[in-house]
Amino acid sequence: MASSRALGTFRLPPLPTIREIIKLFRLQAVKQLSQNFLLDLRLTDKIVRKAGNLTNAYVYEVGPGPGGITRSILNAGVAELLVVEKDSRFIPGLQMLSDAAPGKLRIVHGDVLTFKIERAFPESLQRRWEDDPPNVHIIGNLPFSVSTPLIIKWLENVSQRNGPFTYGRTRMMLTFQKEVAERLTATTGSKQRSRLSIMAQYLCDVQHILTIPGQAFVPKPEVDSAVVHFTPLTQPRIEQPFKLVEKVVQNAFQFRRKYCHRGLGMLFPEAQRLESTGKLLELADVDPTFRPTQLTVSHFKSLCDVYRKMCDEDPHLFAYNFREELRQKSEKRG
Repeated sequence: MASSRALGTFRLPPLPTIREIIKLFRLQAVKQLSQNFLLDLRLTDKIVRKAGNLTNAYVYEVGPGPGGITRSILNAGVAELLVVEKDSRFIPGLQMLSDAAPGKLRIVHGDVLTFKIERAFPESLQRRWEDDPPNVHIIGNLPFSVSTPLIIKWLENVSQRNGPFTYGRTRMMLTFQKEVAERLTATTGSKQRSRLSIMAQYLCDVQHILTIPGQAFVPKPEVDSAVVHFTPLTQPRIEQPFKLVEKVVQNAFQFRRKYCHRGLGMLFPEAQRLESTGKLLELADVDPTFRPTQLTVSHFKSLCDVYRKMCDEDPHLFAYNFREELRQKSEKRG
C-alpha cells in the first residue's frame, strides 16, 4: 500500500510560474489558432478537482499549452499523465515539468484529432461498458477552433466504443466557449438547444460544471469559457448508427426558426418529399408544427427509428443529400 500512498501525495518541486515559463520560452498565444492560456494555478486546481478523484488515475490531457492545467493534474497524484501538444513551441516548457515529475508525464508532439489514444494506456485499465467508468480521464482546455470537431469525433467514438472509449466509459472534462457549452447542455425548448445538444445528450450525461470569466485567460478572449463534464451512458438514448442520428439531427436543425417538418423534409428527394415527410412524422408521432428546439431526445429516437426503417426499404435513401441535388440543379441552370 505504501507505493499507492506515495503516488497520492506527490507534489511538484518549486518551478518557475507559468507566466515566467511564457517569458522564458518567449511563448505568445497565436490568435489564428485561437490560443488562450490559463495562468492562475488556483483556478487550474479548481478545474482539475471538478474531474473527481484522480489519485492513481491515468489522464490524457489535450492541448496543454504552457502547462497550467498539466501542473494541477500532476499535483492531483495521478499514476500517469499523457499530454498531446501540436505546437512545438510548448514542448520545452512541458519537458521541464516532465523532468520535475520523473516517470509521471509523457509528452507526445502530435495532433489530438489523429492521435491513437486506444494504444496509449495499459490494457489492464479496460472495463466492460456496463461497469463503472475506468480510471482513465480526458481533460482539456482546447483551442476554440478545434473543440467542436473534436467533441463530435469523440461522441462518434462513444457510439462505437472505440478510441478513448476502448477502456470503457471514459469520462471527459473539456473547456469550451461558453456559448458552445450552453449548446451542449441545453434543455428542450431553450433557445440554445441545437444539434450539439442532441448529439451529446443521447450518448452522455452532460454537465456544465464551471464558468471561467474571459479575464482569467491570457490573452483575454472576447467571450467567457465553461467547463463541461461528459460521462458516457451505459445505454445510448437512441440505438441507431451515429451517422444516421447525425443526419436526422442536422436536417432537423437547419431551419431553426421554422417548423420541424421543413428541415426533416430535406431527408427526402423532392419528388417524394411531401409524402415521405408526412409518413416519417406520423409514424414517429411527432407534431409537424413543433420547432426543432422543442423536440426531445425521445422524439429524435422515434424519428431515427422510423427513418432507419425507411432507409432499409429504400437502399438509395440514406445516400441522398439535398445539397447535392441543389448543386446539380444550379449547374444545369448555369
